[in-house]
Amino acid sequence: MATLPDALPVFDHSVNLSTAPRVWAIAAIHGQAEILARLHDAVGARFVPGDRLVYLGNVLGGGDVAGTLAELLRFRRSVLALPPLYLPEDVVFLRGRQEEMWHKLLQIHFAPKPKDLLTWMLSRGVDATLAAYGGDRDQGFAAAAEGMVALTRWTARLKAAMQAVPGHQPWFADLRRYAHTGPGGVLFVHAGLDPTRPLAEQRDAFWWESGAFAGAAGGYAGFARIVRGFDPDGGGWREDGAALTIDSGCGRGGGLTAVCFAPSGEILDRVDAAAPAA
Repeated sequence: MATLPDALPVFDHSVNLSTAPRVWAIAAIHGQAEILARLHDAVGARFVPGDRLVYLGNVLGGGDVAGTLAELLRFRRSVLALPPLYLPEDVVFLRGRQEEMWHKLLQIHFAPKPKDLLTWMLSRGVDATLAAYGGDRDQGFAAAAEGMVALTRWTARLKAAMQAVPGHQPWFADLRRYAHTGPGGVLFVHAGLDPTRPLAEQRDAFWWESGAFAGAAGGYAGFARIVRGFDPDGGGWREDGAALTIDSGCGRGGGLTAVCFAPSGEILDRVDAAAPAA
């Protein structure tokens, strides 16, 4: 089993939260702006000086993408304005499957089979993000049929649309792969990891190795708890040894969950925002 060194290596794609007295983790949101706003109200009422925030990916992926990002950035500003002095890295956003697919879509002109890739991504929820930035799937397929030049123009328009919305491009550029509270603490990931590989070699396992997440039940790399925010199988809240899933199905008929952890991994608080009644 991979082990955690006494001094964790520092990567631009990770955040060390070991100095935080408490860390709030928020599960996958999937574009549900209204539910997120209610959860933020509940978390804000319980927030104490020194608390940190980690959003566990899949902020995008359905619903009201623009409204969700607006609410996300609003709450981030409110947290950064609190005493003591907060730094930007005190509010962490992890890259989820949806954010990774959007990243790939903006580079789809380099793909060997762009039509197949676009079909695959649209069937997995990227269509809501595409529409949020004025994109059209039919135009995308037409560009793919025409060739690389047409696809480059199409993705350039999408990038320009994202850059035109204040805060969206900086938010996307600052997405991290994982966060942690140090040796013996908590490792926060999006959907999975490969327990046989060290942190530096996980690469896309944080997004796509969801089936291997159960292998972390016996522990991973010296962390006391491994927390993920998205279960693609929709299994709901699940605690299995050191592995904890806090996904309550937001965007798939369920509510949204936030959990407050001590640096050691102890659960200190939990709040839930229910989905609107049908």
